[in-house]
Amino acid sequence: MSTDMITEIFTSGAAFAIPILLAATGESISERAGVLNLSMEGIMLCGAFTSVLAAATTGSAAAGVVAGIAAGLIFGVMNALLSVRFKADQIVIGIAANALALGLTTFGARILLADGRGNGVPAFDDIHIPVLTDLPIVGPALFGQTLLGYLCLLVVALLAVVFSARTMAGIRIDAIGEDATSAGWTGLAVNRIRVLGVMIAAGTGGLAGAQLALSEVRSFGENMTAGMGYLAVVAVIAGRWKVGGVVVATLFFGVAGALQFALPAMGVDIPYALLVMLPYVIAIVAVAGFVGGRKAPSCLTVPYVGRI
Repeated sequence: MSTDMITEIFTSGAAFAIPILLAATGESISERAGVLNLSMEGIMLCGAFTSVLAAATTGSAAAGVVAGIAAGLIFGVMNALLSVRFKADQIVIGIAANALALGLTTFGARILLADGRGNGVPAFDDIHIPVLTDLPIVGPALFGQTLLGYLCLLVVALLAVVFSARTMAGIRIDAIGEDATSAGWTGLAVNRIRVLGVMIAAGTGGLAGAQLALSEVRSFGENMTAGMGYLAVVAVIAGRWKVGGVVVATLFFGVAGALQFALPAMGVDIPYALLVMLPYVIAIVAVAGFVGGRKAPSCLTVPYVGRI
């Protein structure tokens, strides 16, 4: 395998991994607070659709990003109301929200983005950082992103620092995720903090959808996320709810996604289904407990019933 081919795989892998990493970072905060946001697939899909629609309507890629985040937050409000306020089953909420998002975006694309309106929309161009972009293999992948791509990486870094397990915000979230009842007795506003976690996950999911649509694909297609939201949830599990682990998991998914297209082009005879299956095999291994490290928050998916 030539150096150019390896560089291309890493570059394509980074493009695939950044939206997943951003969504997974927000998802990890929500899960650490005890709320499983399984609707991440639908949030990313709505973020992608809304960002393209807004960019095509206004002629501004920045307006598309704002619209994508707003769409994610709207789904977040719905999720927070159902899962936190009304204590509905979080898994059922996620499945229903994803189905709703797929139907809405498919119908919306056929009505509002007909006749190719969703193609060639205002998007973000690559920004190549001098010298750093010329680094072998990793240079183009890390330092040849769009402005929105760099913004997404900055958001990931900020969330990782602010909600670190060593900060007060991170300690409070972890306390609620591990024992919500005891945390409530200490005076923590459990439901408010859980809502905050859900909204952070929804906002990052919407931004991730906008990144995918306006930085990578530069258009919208039906079901264009193709399971990336689920991979974000998987990355949190495989990463054992740690930032470092989530980064490693998303990079693996990114490279695996790139290999789906690179290996057939190289003439390597590996079944396509095997490459698609690999991320989920890693997730199963992690869930089964074969990957060491931190376990899932004890109160994940468990509704908070107050100080009883």
